[in-house]
Amino acid sequence: MSLPVRHLPVLQNWDCHVCGNCCKEYQVTITDEERQRIEAQGWQAQPEFADLPLFSRRGPWWARRWQLRRRADGSCIFLSDQGRCRIHERFGAAAKPLPCRLFPFILVPAGNHWRVGLRFACPSAAASKGRPLTAHDKDLAEFADQLARREGLPGNPSTADLPPPPLQGRQRVEWSDLMRFVQALLALVRNPADRVERRLRKCLALASLCRQARFDVVKGGQLTEFLGLISASLEGEVPADPAAMPPPSWMGRVLFRQILALFARKDQGPHRGLAAQGRWTLLGAAWRFARGRGTVPRLNAFLPETTFEQVEATPTPRSEEAEQVLERYYSVKVASLQFAGATNFGIAFWDGLEMLAATYPAIAWLTRALAQPGIEGLLHAISLVDDHFGFNRILGTPRQKLAFRILARTGELSRLIAWYGR
Repeated sequence: MSLPVRHLPVLQNWDCHVCGNCCKEYQVTITDEERQRIEAQGWQAQPEFADLPLFSRRGPWWARRWQLRRRADGSCIFLSDQGRCRIHERFGAAAKPLPCRLFPFILVPAGNHWRVGLRFACPSAAASKGRPLTAHDKDLAEFADQLARREGLPGNPSTADLPPPPLQGRQRVEWSDLMRFVQALLALVRNPADRVERRLRKCLALASLCRQARFDVVKGGQLTEFLGLISASLEGEVPADPAAMPPPSWMGRVLFRQILALFARKDQGPHRGLAAQGRWTLLGAAWRFARGRGTVPRLNAFLPETTFEQVEATPTPRSEEAEQVLERYYSVKVASLQFAGATNFGIAFWDGLEMLAATYPAIAWLTRALAQPGIEGLLHAISLVDDHFGFNRILGTPRQKLAFRILARTGELSRLIAWYGR
C-alpha cells in the first residue's frame, strides 16, 4: 500500500504545453532498470542513433550514476526537432524515466503522506496553465509509489513516519505540530488584507519570535492557540507601509546581490549566459554583482543590456494580478513544505523559510531588470528564481546558509523585502 498524496489548499493548474525547456536545460539521472528498459526499445537500430551513445556516467567513482546523454547544444538526446520526446511518441509516457514523468511535480514526504509541490521553473506551472492538479491524481499516485521504491522509502503509511525536519538546530516537534506551524504561515501568506511583501515580513517576524520559544510543552491545540495569538500581534509589530522600513544597509545589499547572482544564472540550455565562457568569467560576474555598479552581467540570455543603477531606479510593477501570482507561488511552497527538509538540502524549518523569503527581493529585482510587459516579466522572474530554489547545490553550502542566516538575524532580509516591494 503506497503513501497517500494530499493536495494543497491552493488553486493551481498545470499541463505540459511542450515548450521543451525541461528537455533542453536539465540533466536526467536514471536507474539501471530505466537504462536497460530504454536500451531494449531498440534505438540503436534507428539511423539517427546509429553508433551514438544514449547514456553517460557522471559523479565520483564510488557513486557514478547513469544519465541520459545530451547533445552539443545541451538538449536531451531523445528530444526531436519538433520539441517532443521520442520515447513518449513511440512508446507512451509510461516508458519515460521517472524524473521526466514527474517534472514539474515535487512530491514531499511528510510523515504518513506525500505533499504535492510544483517547480515554477516550468513556464506552464508559473502561469498556472492547464487542468487543476486534482486531474493528475492517478498519475501522482503512481509517481509516489515509484518514487518511494526508487528512494527506498517505506510504502505502508503505518510504518512510514519519517522524521520531520528540525525547527532549528536540534529542536524538533512531531509532524502534526509541524503542520500547525505550516498552517500559521499559510494563513499569513494568504491574508488578502496585506500585500505579499508584508505577508512575508510577517512570516519572518513569526519565525523570529518562535526561535525564542521552546515547544516541548506547548503542543496540539495549545500550539494552535499560541500561534494564533502571535500572528494576531504581528499586525501592530510589522509596518504596513514598506516605505516605513529602513533601507537595507551596505552589508545587506552586498549579501543580497551575491545570492541574486545565483538565482539569476542559467548554466545549461540554449538560454545560458556567461557560464558558456568559463569559470573565470563567472567569477568576474560574481564580483561585479557584489559591487553593484555599472553594467549587469548577463548571467542568462534573457537579461537585456542594463545597469545596476537603472534596475534600482525602476519601481517594482504592482497590480492585483501580480499579487495573485505571488500569493500562489508562496502558498504552494509553504503548503507543500518544499522549503525545508529533504527537498531543500536538509535545511531546518525556520532556515528554509528565510531562504524562501529571500526569493522575493530576487524576483522583484529580476522583474525590474527584464522589463517585460504586463505580467510576463514577473512570471519569467519567478521561473528563473525557482529554477534554483531547492536545486542549486551552492544554495545549500555552509557559506550560503550563513549568508541567509546573517540577512535574517540582522533584520536585513525584511528590509530588502520592503525595499524591493515599494
